[in-house]
Amino acid sequence: LAFCRGRIVRVPKGPLIRVMGTEVVIPCSVSDYDGPSEQNFDWEFSRETDFMRIVSTWDSTFTSEEYQKRVGRGDIKLRRSSNDAVELVIRNIQPADQGRYKCSTPSTDATVQGNYDAEVQVKVISDGLSVSGSKARSSSSLRLSEGDSFRLRCSAITTSPEHTHLHVTWQIKSGSTWWDILSLTHEGKFQPGPGYEERYRNGDIRLDTGANDTYRLSVSQASSVDAGAYRCLVSEWVRGADGSWQKIQEKSVEIASVSIQRTDVVISTSNVSVTERDSLDLTCNITTDRSGIFQAEVMWYFSSSPDETLSDAQLLLSMDRDSVVSDSTLISLSHVDRNSYRLLVRDVDVEDSGYYFCEAAIWVPLHNGSWHKVVERTSVPVSVVVTALEPDYEVFLNASKTPKFSDDPTELSCRITNAQDTEANIRFTVSWYYKQRLRSDDVVTGELLATMDADWTLLPGDRSRERIQNGEIIFSKSSADTFTLRIQWTSESDRGDYFCVISAWSRHRNNSWVKSKDVTSASVNIFWATQDYTLTVEAVKLKPFFVAGHTFEMTCKVSSKNIKTPRYSVLITAEKPLTDQSNPNGTTRIISLNQDSVVRLEDWTDQTRVDGVVLEKVQENEFRYRMYQTQISDAGLYRCVVTAWSPGGGGMWREAVNGLSNPIQIDFQTSGPVFNVSVHSDSLTIYQGEVADLLCIVTMEGMALEPDDMSFDVSWFAVRSFALDREPILLASLDRRGIVTQSRRNGSSDLSLERISPLEFRLRVHGCEDHDFGNHYCVVTPWVRSATGVWQREPDIKAKPIFLSVKMDVLNAFKYPLLIGIGLATVIGLLSCLIGYCSSRWCCKKEVQETRRERRRLMSMEMD
Repeated sequence: LAFCRGRIVRVPKGPLIRVMGTEVVIPCSVSDYDGPSEQNFDWEFSRETDFMRIVSTWDSTFTSEEYQKRVGRGDIKLRRSSNDAVELVIRNIQPADQGRYKCSTPSTDATVQGNYDAEVQVKVISDGLSVSGSKARSSSSLRLSEGDSFRLRCSAITTSPEHTHLHVTWQIKSGSTWWDILSLTHEGKFQPGPGYEERYRNGDIRLDTGANDTYRLSVSQASSVDAGAYRCLVSEWVRGADGSWQKIQEKSVEIASVSIQRTDVVISTSNVSVTERDSLDLTCNITTDRSGIFQAEVMWYFSSSPDETLSDAQLLLSMDRDSVVSDSTLISLSHVDRNSYRLLVRDVDVEDSGYYFCEAAIWVPLHNGSWHKVVERTSVPVSVVVTALEPDYEVFLNASKTPKFSDDPTELSCRITNAQDTEANIRFTVSWYYKQRLRSDDVVTGELLATMDADWTLLPGDRSRERIQNGEIIFSKSSADTFTLRIQWTSESDRGDYFCVISAWSRHRNNSWVKSKDVTSASVNIFWATQDYTLTVEAVKLKPFFVAGHTFEMTCKVSSKNIKTPRYSVLITAEKPLTDQSNPNGTTRIISLNQDSVVRLEDWTDQTRVDGVVLEKVQENEFRYRMYQTQISDAGLYRCVVTAWSPGGGGMWREAVNGLSNPIQIDFQTSGPVFNVSVHSDSLTIYQGEVADLLCIVTMEGMALEPDDMSFDVSWFAVRSFALDREPILLASLDRRGIVTQSRRNGSSDLSLERISPLEFRLRVHGCEDHDFGNHYCVVTPWVRSATGVWQREPDIKAKPIFLSVKMDVLNAFKYPLLIGIGLATVIGLLSCLIGYCSSRWCCKKEVQETRRERRRLMSMEMD
């Protein structure tokens, strides 16, 4: 079937039944064609056999003479809907136009396949549809009240010879547009228009059929949206040959114009302001033009917001249609006249401030004696402000205690004066504020220190919360009209302006307290003149000349200004020469004494002289430092670092200022030997697993010493880098007593350190690994025995580093694997040969019987 496709021209299935005088539209389309996308069409007409040409899309001379006038006037025209579809439009069709219409398309195909034309029969019938309004009058004007009901009627009948159906729609005009209300379709179904679905389901809008082909629209509970012009729109439908419904004509008639009188509910006053304890009087007026019997139901509501709905608002009072009022003690509701209802609230309170509105419903009697609600409206909220009765009073703030120094106490008193109209229902609370005073004109807002609520509960602010919890700031009420703020220890950050705010609270009917007034006091400035702290420290050397082994003694005298009752802490420091390797930074903290006279050794590490340094307090501002049995290594500059402390809050001490004394120098003039240290190794490049020998050689210049009069502490270090940019690692050390100490190692190599001569020390690295490379050096501390038999420590001496390289021995690394591999290969080969020989000898042996051959001599050629 896919190979039999060709051009297909389509027109609707006939016959097409149309009403005389209406407009007829006959579509024609083509598909499955070749050539250009836009196709041309020709239309022809035939009453019996011969076709007459009507109109063409591509040939202006195609039209027959009989149709030229109608085509020229536009009564017959072609309307293209797409490239492959057109519509033939015939205006005011007449019985003479009844017949067959043929649509054809010129061929643009490469091969002729399919159909190139199609015909449809058009049948023209007479107009038998008539639509009219009520027999009484075709157009009327109705004036109704909101909530009333009304009915409208129209008549529609058809005398068409064909079997047609009527579609009746009631419409309302809004502006220049007609909107559907309710329809009875040609299929016998009711269809509400947009926005009328709910009213149709509730039965407020109905469409009923009556005698004499009448259609009645019934509207209940009329509202303002039902005002406007109403018409009855009737269309005639017929079922086509393909089973679909086709609308053949449509007529309408305007029935009535309806106006709706709106019912309004209004409160007589707008915004109201009353004073506490007065009465609030509001009137709700209902505006309606109803003249018959009706009753109103009124409800008054209160809300704190104008946007709240009735479900969220508070119902105050209500009056039903029988004028029965709900019970209330302080609120009353009365019926003033036919359309006015008065709300009276006595002894109003501040809590009565808010928005008031009333809701009214109109009820009318029915024929059966029951009442029917026709309309319900809610008024616009009215704002009511109840002004509290404010007491009259003044606030005075004064400072009963002002600080003269830091950490002095501060006390402020906030007092209520000239209080009037302060009855038993008034209560006072206080809020304290702090405002920093700036030198510029910048405006600074006050920071809340603490406040009291209506129950006199203290609520601290963020600035003072921690200090209040620690008891540093105390708030109290010393009398009925006086509140006190006390800062136990005032700091410089507390300097500034302070003010208090006295709040008056009023008791309401429900025993709750509501703030009615705030009065702010004048500011009180807390300030004291401050000068910079001054601290002077002078160090004095008590013995100008001494030698090694004697006692060094110096005093530190301290003087200060502008510090209240100071105490001092002292630290003794020593600045050693740069050649001293024990402290590369140059400054050593020796001993300290704090402000409570507690002594502590800081960086003093000489275990042989634990009690060799003493720091004591001679007077309140004088301290003495002693160092017994001084060593040559103690040479350097000694200072006193003093810190002045002043009393802080809560018995704590606060650091005020630091001071540094002049340096006191300890310098020993000796004529002893000069030691030098060097590092030597016969082989700086070794292979893994070998032993590396490093020698630390000490040499002397100047005066010679006996070996028993000198001793050395030797420490070996390594830096695992080429450029000495890493921290040195202690490998091992040998003190002057011969005790060796090794650091923890991660690898498998091992160390040994020994003294091979009085001035030579050897470090051995056994089983070197690749991580043993790097710069290696030794640090030597000489000890010399003086003539008095006292051992003196000389400055540390550092040797110049040498770089040790560790390489891999490739032959040794692969020697054992190669030997093992060759041995295994040899064993496996011999075993394979043995297995092969045994297999061929015993498992694969066969006996072969040889046949004897006869040996005959060849005959000679002569014999042949």
